[in-house]
Amino acid sequence: MSHILSCSFGKDSIATALTALQYHEPLDQLIYCEVMFDETCSGEHPEHRQFIYEKAIPYFAERGLPTVILHSSETYVSCFCQTVSRGKGKNKLKSFPLTGRCIIQRDCKIPPLTAYKKQLPTDTVQYLGIAWDESKRLKRLKENQISLLEKYKINERAALQLCQQAGLLSPIYDFAPRGGCWFCPNAKTKELRHLYDHHPDLWNRMLALQALPNKATERFNRVMTFSEIDEMFRWEDRQLSMNDFLL
Repeated sequence: MSHILSCSFGKDSIATALTALQYHEPLDQLIYCEVMFDETCSGEHPEHRQFIYEKAIPYFAERGLPTVILHSSETYVSCFCQTVSRGKGKNKLKSFPLTGRCIIQRDCKIPPLTAYKKQLPTDTVQYLGIAWDESKRLKRLKENQISLLEKYKINERAALQLCQQAGLLSPIYDFAPRGGCWFCPNAKTKELRHLYDHHPDLWNRMLALQALPNKATERFNRVMTFSEIDEMFRWEDRQLSMNDFLL
């Protein structure tokens, strides 16, 4: 029987791998699917991607847990540039995905994971990083899906502490409450501000998409376009500069 862990390298999935090692639970490999912005640019926040490849993957490899890395042929940009085939937006670019349910995960992450799991034995057990206090998510576990964090009564706070103690807490938690793609429409203002301040190259890629014509929607999230968010941050910077000048 094979045992795998679906791993985003956020606190809960890393805590699951650490728990498996601590309690000698069977675990054969970590499965990581990297969502891409386009064919060459990762969808992971650069800080998190560096953490994954330079710290987390080597850490677990040294302890006998290899990581299988998957990619989809679909990317954020390819999904963005698909043409709507029916409805109000027919013949327009699909453009920015709706907030809420993640269609990028549906189209860019789930298919390669599903295809890979089909190659595994039918009795393969899949560990999922769901904390003991995430009751709603625990109820959705399917057959042959297990939460080791539930088994060992590890809640979200304890999972974070496990990662900190092992030196395996992603730097993404310095500016975001959870992991996610840097182009996520559900991102909090603090996350977007971090992207604006520290990764102008990625920020400008989104502004370039905003400038494309014939889009089904102009809004990046529920209330604002990406250009409006850009202008909001520029206004904040001007206000700070003015205050500094007055002081």
